[in-house]
Amino acid sequence: QCFRVLRENAKFNFFNFVESIMADDGLLKSALNLMRRMPPSSTETSLSGLINLLPDLTEELLQRVDQPLKIDKDPISKRHFILCDYNRDGDSYRSPWSNKYTPAMSDGFVPSDKLRKLEIVANEIFDRYRKLYFEGGVSSVYFWDLDNGCFASCWLIHKDVEELRGINTGLWDSIHVFEVIDKHGGKFEYKLTTTVMISMNVRNKKLGLVDLSGSMTKQDTRTIKIDLDEKTHIGNMGKMIEEIELQVRQAIEGIYIQKTREVINGMRSSDTAGKMFKNLVLDELHDKVKAHSSKRKEDG
Repeated sequence: QCFRVLRENAKFNFFNFVESIMADDGLLKSALNLMRRMPPSSTETSLSGLINLLPDLTEELLQRVDQPLKIDKDPISKRHFILCDYNRDGDSYRSPWSNKYTPAMSDGFVPSDKLRKLEIVANEIFDRYRKLYFEGGVSSVYFWDLDNGCFASCWLIHKDVEELRGINTGLWDSIHVFEVIDKHGGKFEYKLTTTVMISMNVRNKKLGLVDLSGSMTKQDTRTIKIDLDEKTHIGNMGKMIEEIELQVRQAIEGIYIQKTREVINGMRSSDTAGKMFKNLVLDELHDKVKAHSSKRKEDG
């Protein structure tokens, strides 16, 4: 719908501009480039518009574009879990707590028995990590098999914030995707891609309506030797997640928070600063006038 409105109303013919870019560089690449330039707070609307425009790329776009995470409740375990493309099969989503799909389906994809055991332990440990660092929210971990004895996993955290310290609404979404490759000799290569999405909405009389949202993606690769215990994988991935989340938090604080404060302070000074500057100018002007008067008397 958003692209239809642009096509009909945009004076600079934005729709034809997008079509020409896609024709030159390839549909999927251009669609992903376009999504990276859209506001993160409108990801769902923008993605819906692209899917309507390019229905043949629906699966590719859903897999490659990170969307704000949603949660559901497992009817069996009565625990909440996160919905994402990595636990989706058709229109159903697998719960990491019961290993069952909601809505129910009999032939949905499930991990191998060995990975399922790791998945259970990982969810319990990551749930404690979430409580310690986020003091709320929902976490989920999903494992799946790859070729040649390798595997992948996705570690997710979603937290909503409402009416806290002047913020009306806000969210934090962490998406950590691992590809674990067997390098033989007890060594495994861990390829991590982390995406963090944040959104904060403030509405009051002093500021009006402020929407501060953004996303950041970082990658890390390490080769680590493990012992005979398969659970060592969980410890190795957990350390990488903890370190990269700390880096992302510091970067977000420096880029989105501090820079925004600097811009605002540069645009308008506080009353105290304004008075100090005014007094400084007046004192300097007074000294100049006084010096000029003294010089005139000496010349006279």
